[in-house]
Amino acid sequence: MWHIFPALFLTLPLAATPKTPAPPSTPAAAAKPAAVPDAKSAEVVAKVQHYYRTINKLEAKFKQTYTKTVFGKKSSSEGKLYLAKPAKRRWDYKIPDVKFFISDGKVLWAYEKANQQAFRRDLKDELLPVAVSFLFGQGELSKDFEASPDPGKYGQKTDVVLKLVPRKPTAQYKHLWLVVDPTDFHVKESIIQEASDNLNHFKYWDIRLNAETHFEDKH
Repeated sequence: MWHIFPALFLTLPLAATPKTPAPPSTPAAAAKPAAVPDAKSAEVVAKVQHYYRTINKLEAKFKQTYTKTVFGKKSSSEGKLYLAKPAKRRWDYKIPDVKFFISDGKVLWAYEKANQQAFRRDLKDELLPVAVSFLFGQGELSKDFEASPDPGKYGQKTDVVLKLVPRKPTAQYKHLWLVVDPTDFHVKESIIQEASDNLNHFKYWDIRLNAETHFEDKH
C-alpha cells in the first residue's frame, strides 16, 4: 500500500469545476491538446493558483493510474477525495480494494479493509511539498517551478497542458504535468513523474466545491 504514498501525497487534490463529466474513454496518449505559446505559461500558472485560492472545501471522484515504467506495468484505482483548508484531506478508495487515507495535516491514518490493518504516520514535522502546497493557499508555483507548454500526450484537444519542472531538484519527483481547462483554469488531471520514472496519474470529475461538499459529514 505504501509504495504509492509519496506520489499520492504530492498530488493531493487538484479540483475542477462542480459536476464535471467523467473522463472520456479515449486514451490520453491519443489526445492532442492545443499548444500554448511559451510567453503565456506564466500567466496560466498564475490563474491556476488564483483559482485554488478561492476554494475552501472540495470533494471529487478520481481515477488513479500508477505505471511502473521499467516493467510497463499499470494498476488502476478509483474512489473519492475530500479536502478542507487549511490541511484536512481524505482519500476513500473503492476500486479495486477498499482503503482510506485520512489526515489533519499533523497525522496521516491509512486503513486497508481487506487486511483489517491500520497504519499511522506522524506528519507534524514534515513540510507540505511545494507540488501541493499552493492548493492550501501556501507557496507559489511560479517561484517553485519552471512552466512550459507540453501538448500532445495528456488531456484533450481544448485543454492546456503544462509541464512543471522544480527549480530546486527534489528526491521525490522529477517533474509534473497539469492538464488545465482554459475556461476557468481548474486542473482536470495531474501527473507526477517520480525519481524512479514511475508515473502517478490522477483524473478528477464530479467535483463539488465549498458549500456543495459533504466533507464534514465524513468526520
